[in-house]
Parts: sequence; C-alpha cells; structure tokens
Amino acid sequence: QVQLVESGGGLVQAGGSLRLSCAGSGRTFSSYNVGWFRQAPGKEREFVARSSQSGYSTDYADSVKGRFTISRDNAKNTVYLQMNSLKPEDTAVYYCAADFRWASTPHAYDYWGQGTQVTVSS
Repeated sequence: QVQLVESGGGLVQAGGSLRLSCAGSGRTFSSYNVGWFRQAPGKEREFVARSSQSGYSTDYADSVKGRFTISRDNAKNTVYLQMNSLKPEDTAVYYCAADFRWASTPHAYDYWGQGTQVTVSS
C-alpha cells in the first residue's frame, strides 16, 4: 500500500509556471507507476501525465504536451509535474495516483492523493 500527498498548487497568471509534487510513503514507492489527473468543476477527472516506475517512460495528454513535464526522484519518493505556459483552462484540482498497472484512465489506479488546487487567472 502507498499513501500520496500532493503539494505545490496555487494561483498563477496565464503564462506562468507551477511545479506540483506528489510525495509517496513506503519503501515500495518506486515499484508504482504514477499518474497525474485533474478535475475541473462540473467535469470528469481527466488524465494529464504518467510516469513509469523508473521514470524512463512518460506519456502526456495532448492538451498539455509540450507545456507540462512529469519526472520522479525515487530516492525522495516524489513525482513532480512541472507546468509551464499555464492557461485558464488548466484550472482544476490536480491529483496524483499510483498503481502497478500502466494506464491513463482514472479507474485503473488504486491509490490517490487528496488533490491540490491550481487556479490560472486570465
């Protein structure tokens, strides 16, 4: 089992940057694939990015490709989401999730953090 805690959200102007962190507990954190998802008010939770256990493989939603970068430091049990060139439509609660499966759908992930709010003003 793994517990996840997100941090780094906040209010930023369009065009700005934020870096989200997802801290995982437990010695087996490096065994999990980790995904970032987001949910805006009135919308379904959607895939943003994912990283394989080692960080060697990554994948992004088309809407964030070229602007967001996922990375991980397994020595620190932490996965990051660097978000650049932010747009108002990026406003959402951002969640990290972990699972042994390699997937981009929320229902495939068993472990979730509590979420962190990202608000991008125009």
